[in-house]
Amino acid sequence: MLTEGQRLFGTDGVRGIANDELTVDFAMDLARAASENINGPVVIGRDTRRSGEMLSLAMQAGFHSVGLDTIDVGILPTAAIAHTAAELDASLGVVVSASHNPAADNGIKFFGGDGGKLTDELEDRIEARLRTGPPWKTPKAGVGIRMPRPEAIDDYLGWLRADVAYTLRGIDVAIDGANGAAFLAAPRLFTELGLDVRTVACEPDGLNINDGCGATHPEFLASQSAGRIGLVFDGDADRFVAIDEDGIPLNGDEIMAIIASHLHEKGGLKNNTVVVTVMTNIGFRRAMAELGITVVETDVGDRYVLEAMRAHKANLGGEQSGHVIFLDHISTGDGLLTALRLLEVVAAKGRPLTELRKVMTSYPQVLRNVKIENRAGLEGADAVWEAVRHTEEQLGDGGRVLIRPSGTEPLVRVMVEAQTKTEAATFADDLASVVRTALGD
Repeated sequence: MLTEGQRLFGTDGVRGIANDELTVDFAMDLARAASENINGPVVIGRDTRRSGEMLSLAMQAGFHSVGLDTIDVGILPTAAIAHTAAELDASLGVVVSASHNPAADNGIKFFGGDGGKLTDELEDRIEARLRTGPPWKTPKAGVGIRMPRPEAIDDYLGWLRADVAYTLRGIDVAIDGANGAAFLAAPRLFTELGLDVRTVACEPDGLNINDGCGATHPEFLASQSAGRIGLVFDGDADRFVAIDEDGIPLNGDEIMAIIASHLHEKGGLKNNTVVVTVMTNIGFRRAMAELGITVVETDVGDRYVLEAMRAHKANLGGEQSGHVIFLDHISTGDGLLTALRLLEVVAAKGRPLTELRKVMTSYPQVLRNVKIENRAGLEGADAVWEAVRHTEEQLGDGGRVLIRPSGTEPLVRVMVEAQTKTEAATFADDLASVVRTALGD
């Protein structure tokens, strides 16, 4: 995991193959490195992967060995773990999850005591301490202990229910839990709110998380939603996409457009501003401009969205992938909260999603992932940037190009938006070929 010259932390924590790259020894040492400047306790939870319990217990053993207690909340959505850390005034929150990745992968991400992700600077300090290695600090008050907290799910769902502004009774929904962390929490929440709920992919076995289901495969629920509004979560439930009554998916851009429009109309959009990333569709920007809403753009990663939201005093921001942050409530993406906010607009307007989604028109967007080990060479690849300039000239005002290295995988992502899907695909394929030639092994 500690590759020379490559940052350990990606845009969403540390990721790797469980028991290969993410080993028990690594997890214990990562916990020890993270403990250097805190006094505990540490809240820790996980998703449904088979390796999750092993890595969670290894992290806890690492914290215990340096004298810090842990509060184990078990399998819970990422936002619930962040919420619990903030409610208990913990020093740190830890989530063992690889989000939308396959079951063989896993990951470790940290939250501060306020429920927000750590800054790049703090992650760099943890990485530097990990690279230094032992000796680790000696416990002053004895070995730490594990404190199970099974009631954390009740506290989290109670917090969500208490903030619902409209009755949602009479709305029919279908839930895809990705066989992940939302498999209990999501069906329970919406049933308790009086909705008619059907579920799929809510039977985890440790190996089927995200397997042909969840937010990266919305077509799975779309084929079964049968006129219901579809609520689709990813493996750790910090990401949410929807399915309208006609079985057509809505991504994070469309969900934010609907919610931003409603908040703007009601005077609830702080500073009349929405924060998005460079991946957000040009159609979103144009829709917000027509409404007079300011759009602030950041790099990809909800941590950067959060930083910009705080800087611009905004209360709504997120990513096309479905990470949406409601800063008045919590400082991380929360799929269940996003679903509630979307359904509240349906209830308030008395209109179906098929109509509400018309607030924006998405431009065709094509994404090509080029496998490149040397992602760092992208910045100096003159041939790539010359091809980008040429493509942008051809697109004019009718599209855009974005090329960036992945923060979690050995990939360079090539994205093109254009007036037609064919045009976008042609340009994306041409640019991907240039990237492959310029940077390929």
